[in-house]
Amino acid sequence: MTITRFETGPRMSQAVVHNGTVYLAGQVADEVSNNEGVEAQTKDILAQIDALLASVGSDKTKLLSATIYLADMSTFAEMNRAWDGWVAAGHAPARATVEAKLAGPQYRVEISIIAATGA
Repeated sequence: MTITRFETGPRMSQAVVHNGTVYLAGQVADEVSNNEGVEAQTKDILAQIDALLASVGSDKTKLLSATIYLADMSTFAEMNRAWDGWVAAGHAPARATVEAKLAGPQYRVEISIIAATGA
């Protein structure tokens, strides 16, 4: 049994690969301001997810599951505009979207992904 951790810090790893599955930590937008909308933050997060998946030999066509946390469920349609433009046709994962208080008021969306690797 091999477990490989990527971008590991004292509290968490950004990605963990085990038995052909990659688990990504919850991703939030890198560059945020209190005026930035959910669609912009979602696009930033999805670009990060693309980069993390590529770094472990996977991509968005191998998504298995997504959990999306919104600070305010009224922004669901705004988040979906970014999501729908990103998710690969025919490769939509199982998905849950919930409203939750996030780590800071500047964060309006957080996304956690589970995907298969290329192996």
